[in-house]
Amino acid sequence: MVNGSDSWFLDCLILTLTNAKVWIPLYIGLFYVVLRSNKNVREVMLILCAAGLCYLLAGAIDDGLVKPLVARWRPTHDPEIGALVDVVNGYRGGNYGFFSAHASNTFSIAIFFSLLMRQRLLTCFLVGWSLINCYTRLYLGVHYPGDITVGLLWGGFVGWFVYWLYGKITIPARYDIRLCFVPIAIIGLTILTAVVMALFGVYF
Repeated sequence: MVNGSDSWFLDCLILTLTNAKVWIPLYIGLFYVVLRSNKNVREVMLILCAAGLCYLLAGAIDDGLVKPLVARWRPTHDPEIGALVDVVNGYRGGNYGFFSAHASNTFSIAIFFSLLMRQRLLTCFLVGWSLINCYTRLYLGVHYPGDITVGLLWGGFVGWFVYWLYGKITIPARYDIRLCFVPIAIIGLTILTAVVMALFGVYF
């Protein structure tokens, strides 16, 4: 039901939103909020290390260890159903798909920064950003729903665990809601830009 469509607009939109490079401004925005809220260089470095640990535990372990060990075909590569999957612009991803690194990476970052900054609106946007990334993987046919579900569970645990470790080392700073509108605005502008590009049949 969620794999592909007959709409070139949606194809372009999904191809842009699934591209990790498109979300680099969001990471910069989050880093900006951290810099403005933490005057101590040690605190900034701790948060950077924590974010890196989220990526390492959520994504690197998945790609480097779990996927090769489980060796579960992506739908696009599955010998039995691969030919039935709606492929967008020839994109099939790597051979194995369990579990989704997009889901685990984005959700670990979303949970960690949500716990760190404690701003409800930002939490909604970060979780929504992660779920958008998850949906793009289903649309493109490169993951089963189970891949996404396990990725979200693992990413959520990693984000919570890394924040727990961070809280054991230091006392988190308080974050101004006005600063938290920076990453919120970036998420909105990124999606809006992707929509405009898709209207002209362009994707990143």
